[in-house]
Amino acid sequence: EGTSTSTRSSSPSPLNLMRTLLERAEKFISDIYFTDCNLRGRLYGDSWPLDSLASFLSEKRIRFTEATKQNFAPYKVGDTFGPTWWTCWFKVTLTIPESWRGKEVHLRWESDGEAMVWRDGQPVQGLTKEGEKTSYILSDCLKDEEPHSVTLYVETACNGLFGAGQGSMIAAPDPNRTFSVQRAELVVLNSDVRELLTDFEMLVDLVKELGEGEQRGYQALFTVNEMVNLCDPFDPNSYSKARSLARNFFNQRNGESQHTVHAMGHCHIDSAWLWPYEETIRKCGRSWVTAIRLMEKNPEFVFTCSQAQQFQWVKSWYPGLFSQIQQFVEKGQFIPVGGTWVEMDGNLPSGESMVRQFLEGQRFFNQEFGIHCKEFWLPDTFGYSAQLPQIMQGCGISNFLTQKLSWNLVNTFPHNTFFWEGLDGSKVLTHFPPGNSYEMKGKIEDVIKTVKNNKDKGRANHSAVLFGFGDGGGGPTQLMLDRLHRIKDSDGLPKVQMSSPDKLFSQLQADSALLCTWTGELFLELHNGTYTTQAQIKRGNRQCETLLHDIEIASCLALCRDRMFQYPVERLQELWRLLLLNQFHDVIPGSCIEMVVDDALKYYEDIRSGGAALLNDACGALCPKGNAAGVFNSLPWERHEVIQTQDGAGKPTLGTFNPFFNGILLICCLTLQADGTVLMENGILRTVVNKDGTLASLCLISANREAISDGCHGNQFVMFDDVPLYWDAWDVMDYHLQTRNPLHEVVQPVHVVSTGGLRGSVSFSLRISDKSTVTQEIVMDAMCPYIKFNTEVKWAESHKFLKVEFPVRVRSANATYEIQFGHLQRPTHRNTSWDWARFEVWGHKWSDLSEHNFGVALLNDCKYGYSVHRNTMTLSLLRAPKAPDANADMGTHSFTYAIMPHTGSFQDASVIRCAYNLNFPLRLIQCTPDTLPWSAFSVSTEAVILETVKQAEDRKGALVVRLYESHGSSVVATLFTSLPVKEAWHCDLLERHDSTQPAHFTSEGVTLNFSPFQIVSLLLIL
Repeated sequence: EGTSTSTRSSSPSPLNLMRTLLERAEKFISDIYFTDCNLRGRLYGDSWPLDSLASFLSEKRIRFTEATKQNFAPYKVGDTFGPTWWTCWFKVTLTIPESWRGKEVHLRWESDGEAMVWRDGQPVQGLTKEGEKTSYILSDCLKDEEPHSVTLYVETACNGLFGAGQGSMIAAPDPNRTFSVQRAELVVLNSDVRELLTDFEMLVDLVKELGEGEQRGYQALFTVNEMVNLCDPFDPNSYSKARSLARNFFNQRNGESQHTVHAMGHCHIDSAWLWPYEETIRKCGRSWVTAIRLMEKNPEFVFTCSQAQQFQWVKSWYPGLFSQIQQFVEKGQFIPVGGTWVEMDGNLPSGESMVRQFLEGQRFFNQEFGIHCKEFWLPDTFGYSAQLPQIMQGCGISNFLTQKLSWNLVNTFPHNTFFWEGLDGSKVLTHFPPGNSYEMKGKIEDVIKTVKNNKDKGRANHSAVLFGFGDGGGGPTQLMLDRLHRIKDSDGLPKVQMSSPDKLFSQLQADSALLCTWTGELFLELHNGTYTTQAQIKRGNRQCETLLHDIEIASCLALCRDRMFQYPVERLQELWRLLLLNQFHDVIPGSCIEMVVDDALKYYEDIRSGGAALLNDACGALCPKGNAAGVFNSLPWERHEVIQTQDGAGKPTLGTFNPFFNGILLICCLTLQADGTVLMENGILRTVVNKDGTLASLCLISANREAISDGCHGNQFVMFDDVPLYWDAWDVMDYHLQTRNPLHEVVQPVHVVSTGGLRGSVSFSLRISDKSTVTQEIVMDAMCPYIKFNTEVKWAESHKFLKVEFPVRVRSANATYEIQFGHLQRPTHRNTSWDWARFEVWGHKWSDLSEHNFGVALLNDCKYGYSVHRNTMTLSLLRAPKAPDANADMGTHSFTYAIMPHTGSFQDASVIRCAYNLNFPLRLIQCTPDTLPWSAFSVSTEAVILETVKQAEDRKGALVVRLYESHGSSVVATLFTSLPVKEAWHCDLLERHDSTQPAHFTSEGVTLNFSPFQIVSLLLIL
């Protein structure tokens, strides 16, 4: 490149001049084809071959000590290995030339797979080509006393940074993909070239970002051009002169009003996604050891890291690395954040599950590092429940950092820094990094975007920049740190300081007087297919949440009844942690590969089998075993239900639990009518079932009120085409609504299964396609205010969406949906873009559409996707995406939903209790005939739900009970108990209690004051 051209003596068009000079500078630093004259080609100097390179291939992920005992065969660079998900271990022997004294020596390693360098039995460096980590520093400045002959091991995963997708990142993995090492050699790094390249890069990027209209942009352009004039690639002595120009430019300081960027190293690692859980363990090891190496060289470097589960994995697999992490946590450089077990999904876990995420996470961080996280860290999830602020505050957290709402498909969220107010009025200070990324690279564009995108200019003058390659890419690099150091206080750019979450939020809190408040849920207008995808995972989650709830209650009661009973502390923690792990934000939503699904379903089976044994032990301690049938009810209210028992010959029979309803024993009657329809009636409800299983009528008898809309049918199965734009498992696009196709092809028409008495039922089958069918039993029980639909679907579709509709005779502008510890309303109309974006929403056990004095509730036992448009209530049942799991949801599915018309409000009609009854079955136990009924807890008002009874974490012989106000009302409630309680204290969600806050406890019970949707936890001393 001609370096003598002067740019000062002529005055062409400013725009043309800028373009010409910019092209000249970029060609000078980046033309990789002419390595004899460009600067980048001189980054590495001398090279030297390895003494030897050998490999060993393993199907399983094994530990270092086992790997080194294997037989290694010679390996030639370029040879392939694999297949996908295997591991290739390399043994590297090398000798550094004596002539390289005083030089920076690297092992240069370029491979398709993610790799870890092991030295002296310890992990020392992650290598990831996509993460720009293709060398391991053998010596910063080679000295005589350093070993020149070294043996290393390189553990290489047969997968890339994002798994092994076929043509697309989210495509199902290619199981037969092969990998290779493209380069393995010793090299000398020319650090002066690297520093000069960084100067050039930063100046050129500044020109691009600021543009020709900015004075500072012109100054940067002429500075970089003069550097080109001064710099001769053949004369290393010229580099320092060029660097001095860059140094002078960057050292021109900012004014006091400039925005401050709080830079924090980060490496967001999905606990499972396009790779299985086991590979995440290695991703953590590779990335975190790389961060430790940077901390050793850069004492100002701060690295934030979330998810206690990942720390637990590293502690188990890499104990030496974990000890180093503990040391740097103490120094304040390695900062555990978030306070949760994993970065869970923000919509689908139950309220109690969310509490346990924080309980397990905060306790782990406190035990291992002596810290308590003050911020909730959830950059990447698919929406945020309106109860999260209260849960955060109850766990000692007042700050929240996330980013995902910048992905909104329809509406732009209006804030970056604001107070988020939850369902009960709790507020947390919330920050969305304005750069809209948690994987920035410390570039000029990152800090300028952070300033330009800030939607709260004038209200907040501080923002976060999270920099580093994520998902196993090794996190931050030295180059990123060098970039940020250059612009820490440079005119025309925001001020940049290496910071921490605590420093950022302290500054935001100090300047928070003008911040706005957002009330209610943070609804992500994208990825709403995750409410339905991988239905077996959703079912496993709901069932295991229910099982663990029942085990804890039964174990607490057994502890009080039988002092010899041992509360299963360790085993329960193991099962809870498995459940919490599966609530990670790419697992419970179903946006993961098939290997992850298989792991998740196995964990649910482990919880079911292990939990069943624990529940059996606890129930066995509750009452003496005999040949009489007893019932364990884990809910704190009387239940009037039909249950299935067995007669002496082991045949199923029907019985009742508290069979009298308002003093009258009700029965169910079925009548097969002349037109082939079936009339079902139980004194509460009357329905007519058509031949195809739809409901022609559903009448609430006491009010003589028809629930099904005129000219319509309830329980109508409908199919939709479901082809998202890109995120297959994640998204349902609004245009799918235009492809509605009701199912009418009857395989087997409605026929009577049970003729009535305590239970009446009919069954039918429909054809979905040549490959798929739905079979359903419609059940009406005596005394039951809702009709159940026990459903089995054989599903073998591609890009289809199955739903069930109930068009009801109700008019209301809003529908109500259960969320964690409460409920909220969403519009049934589509007046605005914000309304329209909620065409598919999430809820938990129930939704309700009510007008004054009448409504209809839709209950379910394992579904989360809903839609209520005008008067049609829809429950989403099954999807059929093909990426990243090509077999997603294929197979047989079983689930139950129910329809419940009611008078009055859903609160007064006990909809909430009915949904609990559907999800928490009465459990049959064996006891002696003389066993007396026994009730441990009850609550004086139906508005308050006793959600949890468990043993206290740190106090043996004490219980923690958790209640919440469910109606949205201010109420005084009394918790009654027959247990020998001596004291009662208020505690937070982490079970910490203040000795100055005793609960109002008398012989009558514990009196509590609730505001709407308030969560209250009590510590009961026995």
